[in-house]
Amino acid sequence: MVDIAPSTGIRVALYTEGTYPQAHGGVSVWADQLVRGLSEHTFQVVAITGLPFGRPALDLPPNARLTQLPLWGEEVRPLRRGGGPARTQAVEAAYEQLLDGLLTLDLPIFTAAMQRLSRLGLEGSLTPGLGSARSARRTLDLWTEAARRPQGAQQARLPAPTVADALDVQLWLEHALRPLASLPPEVELGHAVSNGFSALAALHGHWSHGTPFLLTEHGVYLRERYLEFRTSSAPLAYKALLLRFHRLLCSLAYREAALILPGSHYNRRWEERLGAAPERIVPVYNGIDPDIFPPAQSEPDRPVVSWAGRIDPLKDLETLIRAFAMVRHRMPEAQLRLFGGVPAGNEGYFQHCQRLVESLRLEQSVSFEGRVPDITDAYRAGQVVALSSVSEGFPYTVIESMAMGRPPVVTRVGGVPEAIGETGLVVRPRDAMAFSNALLKLLGDAPLRQRLGQAARERVLNMFTLDGCLEAYRRAYPGVLTGGTL
Repeated sequence: MVDIAPSTGIRVALYTEGTYPQAHGGVSVWADQLVRGLSEHTFQVVAITGLPFGRPALDLPPNARLTQLPLWGEEVRPLRRGGGPARTQAVEAAYEQLLDGLLTLDLPIFTAAMQRLSRLGLEGSLTPGLGSARSARRTLDLWTEAARRPQGAQQARLPAPTVADALDVQLWLEHALRPLASLPPEVELGHAVSNGFSALAALHGHWSHGTPFLLTEHGVYLRERYLEFRTSSAPLAYKALLLRFHRLLCSLAYREAALILPGSHYNRRWEERLGAAPERIVPVYNGIDPDIFPPAQSEPDRPVVSWAGRIDPLKDLETLIRAFAMVRHRMPEAQLRLFGGVPAGNEGYFQHCQRLVESLRLEQSVSFEGRVPDITDAYRAGQVVALSSVSEGFPYTVIESMAMGRPPVVTRVGGVPEAIGETGLVVRPRDAMAFSNALLKLLGDAPLRQRLGQAARERVLNMFTLDGCLEAYRRAYPGVLTGGTL
């Protein structure tokens, strides 16, 4: 356990990826609560994005300032004086070392290469070296050679690349490594809101200024990349090398972080397997203000299942829709109401879900209602709240609906079973039949819904309050700065 003391004002760099403050959703809610709740600190929010965004979805409080760090689009950092062929060659050499680490899955080599690129990135853009013709040739040659070598017993064979694979990976890496060409904030403490690119930016600050950082994890970043690539149509060789990059980067961040604060105990097994020291892992549950989510005073007068979240493949709305189709065979009057926006890039998935509803002839009983101004209306709308995800951390929608006395039907992923305990029904992910049976059990038993709903609110009040979550971070920040007692 970490011995940590109450804090005074600290300058913090908060590194986010695709969430706060440019998007709505669970992690953005968490980050906004953190920044506002720890008003004694000042936050430099470094938002890693795909492309630059205009007005943020969430306004920052007075103790926070925003810097955008887009991975794509036009680079804004020129070279400092002293650049030229020699520096380009130095970047190319570091890139070749990075390829060596990726192709052999060698973490020390990967780490040394990333540190070299971090030092070079302080001088300006890395693009002239990472995007050069020589780097392109070395990507293809080294990768082809590595694919011919025998692999170890514990290592999957590396697919041989085409020219297109090598060029696509080189392009992706040039953009993925742009955080290493940024100027890290000169602060006292770094805080990566997730692994991946947020952690990459925190590592850059750590290597550049010696800034210690802590790492929060809601979902398991690497697991979600595996799930994402599972359904990707990209070539196998391309996916294989990018997954190696994510795996090594996650391992590096786990090893370098001064403190790791996952949102549930579930994450621990991934973190330890990838190299995190067990004594530096301190789970901290997300929390809510229960006054904002008062108990619902009544139920709909018909069977209604409510779902809230972002429209995203990880939420597996297909399984929920198929399960609801089975519910309708037993309860023709039942309705499924889906509340949530469609993030940029997920429009195709949204259309897929709409087509599934039409193919199952559920247009009159399933409604996509978009984002609702008051999320409590989404929870009041149902007798039961559903969560059908294939990956989660510790989702706000579950504990918010529990606070309002709505019993959940959820999948056994991430920290979700830890959240609900014995106050709802848990089924396997992607099991539409089991999900439909659980929905039918709760929809058909009002006394059971009432009993579980009351127990759910009590569980939130006892375990998942915002004050408790903020206090953990209020103590963790100075603990990192003083080294703590591990």
